[in-house]
Amino acid sequence: MGHHGNGHSNLNKITLGGLIVTLGIIYGDIGTSPLYVMKAIVGDKPIDKLVIIGAMSLVFWTITLQTTIKYVIFTLRADNKGEGGIFSLYALIKKAKRKWLIFPAIIGGCCILGEGIITPPISVASAVEGLRMLPAFSHIKTVPIVLGIITLLFFIQQFGTKFLGRFFGPIMLVYFIMLGVFGVIGLSHDFTVLKALNPYYGINLLIAHPGAFWLLGAVFLCTTGAEALYSDMGHCGRQNIRISWIFVKAMLVLNYMGQTAWLVAHDAEKLNGRIPFYTIMPEWFLPAGVIIATVAAVVASQALISGSFTLINEAMRLNFWPKVKIKYPTELKGQMYIPSINWLLYAGCIFIVLFFRESSNMEAAYGLTIILGMIMSSRLLAFFMYIKKYPKPFWIVFVLTYIVVEGAFLVANFEKFPNGGYITLIIALILAGVMGSWYIAKSIRQRYVELVPLDNYKQMLVDLSGDPSIQKYATHLVYMTSANDPNMIESKVIYSILQKRPKKADIYWFVHVDVVDEPYRMEYKVTHIANEDIIRVDFRIGFRIAPRVNLMFRKVVADMVKNKEVDITSRYESLNKNNVIGDFKFVVLEKFLSYENDDLPFFEKLILNTYFLLKRFSLSEARAFGLDSSSVKVEKFPMLIGPPKELILKRLDTPTMNQVK
Repeated sequence: MGHHGNGHSNLNKITLGGLIVTLGIIYGDIGTSPLYVMKAIVGDKPIDKLVIIGAMSLVFWTITLQTTIKYVIFTLRADNKGEGGIFSLYALIKKAKRKWLIFPAIIGGCCILGEGIITPPISVASAVEGLRMLPAFSHIKTVPIVLGIITLLFFIQQFGTKFLGRFFGPIMLVYFIMLGVFGVIGLSHDFTVLKALNPYYGINLLIAHPGAFWLLGAVFLCTTGAEALYSDMGHCGRQNIRISWIFVKAMLVLNYMGQTAWLVAHDAEKLNGRIPFYTIMPEWFLPAGVIIATVAAVVASQALISGSFTLINEAMRLNFWPKVKIKYPTELKGQMYIPSINWLLYAGCIFIVLFFRESSNMEAAYGLTIILGMIMSSRLLAFFMYIKKYPKPFWIVFVLTYIVVEGAFLVANFEKFPNGGYITLIIALILAGVMGSWYIAKSIRQRYVELVPLDNYKQMLVDLSGDPSIQKYATHLVYMTSANDPNMIESKVIYSILQKRPKKADIYWFVHVDVVDEPYRMEYKVTHIANEDIIRVDFRIGFRIAPRVNLMFRKVVADMVKNKEVDITSRYESLNKNNVIGDFKFVVLEKFLSYENDDLPFFEKLILNTYFLLKRFSLSEARAFGLDSSSVKVEKFPMLIGPPKELILKRLDTPTMNQVK
């Protein structure tokens, strides 16, 4: 199994080191929310004491309902061998064979990626804008600084963040202590604001105050990043997340309360560029405060970038995303770098900064995709609870509560659509289009794969292997096959061996890779189809593992040689007597869309054209399987869907008797 099999044992282990690492990996996004939530709630209107107390109450109960109850208590239970995240949850319940499950999985995944494009700009911009609170920098242009920080952040991804990762936990620890300390100092001026913990004030605000419902769009920003708690469960372990959340939530609530006390003291004034997060700090501390908050914003962005890499890696294994290059810059488990996604996110972030310029404009666009993502994960979670036979009354209460809560947030966030919310929504839709097309095209292709019984051709292959009149093509010929049943094989593989150019080999190998619904499984099975001539190897690997077929296949062959199951020395006499190992040649069959597909429905044609276009930008089959390029032969096959129409050709001359004879 390797070292990944210990997912479950680490899940519930609590260590001080683990708790600090958790702070660095998981809480960046939700931890930087106090930078902009209260500012977004007040907006450019005069401060209204009653609205602020009601909004604070809503913030507290949003964090409690969304983050604590939904994610920390319930969602963390839905672990897939210790791994979390929307695709892990999907892999966990897809055995239920419900077609619709694919929609919330894809939409939710795309919304999380969309969030990865707007979180770095908003958190870094909100932090850097604190500089304007210092008299010397009151008119500073923050856009170049924000662009510089984001560029640096994406540039260092390729080197792996192992070195930096060590500092993330301690940095976030300092940041959260800072939140708590200044929260308490702010709160000490007016302890009466603690009454906001009573849900009455929040509910009353929504009912009695006209237009207060739309404030939910700003209130919702306090729980962005809750999804990260679940996605990164595999890195940190469930218990570490639950224990550290108690500390994080306390610090967040204290800070919000401190900001609330300051706002209530400035009733009827306008903010005029002041940021409540920074106003509760003494002036001498402001420069340090801006630096700590900026570094925390960078850590938050880093967590989202790493999360996006993990998400795309899972999407590729589950057939939701084109195969792209993955690098492993460090030895850390689960640490990867996907260049194409890194630069895609970078371009998105730069666009967001240049388009919105100020964090207050970004607040208007932020939240719509996140609430959509949360609704999708609730949908999958409810189904998970249903399969796991949670008590019915409890299940119904859970579903109804979150339909109401998340439904209200969704409606309130729709107000952001014209103010820039459409941008993140368009990004998420494009991503969903890619995932959807890729997935549907794969299933259309699967439908048109023609499988034939291997038994019908077994003798032919054995005969070909021993035919002295044909020149040998390779000692070992290896074909990748998608047939799940070991007794079947694609007809095009048989065509390639027997007809395209008869390929004589001493041993024919058929290799099949099956991606299973668990994260880290690594197993294989060998079937001897014709004793010394035809061997099939089936790999079962987890959806978090890169399929390095070359390495895995070599290991299998080495094991088989050790067990004396197969002799891989060269069959050429001169080489055989010197024990030289025979050559292995891989043949990969790639499809292209044939011009002869007349009767394809319009929708399928569109999907397949999109698929083949995306395929141009993705890795070739050989590289996706991790095959060695020196020993790979790629053969292209037309993908024929339905036979072409019968051609009616008329002959002009009549054959004479001599010709017929």
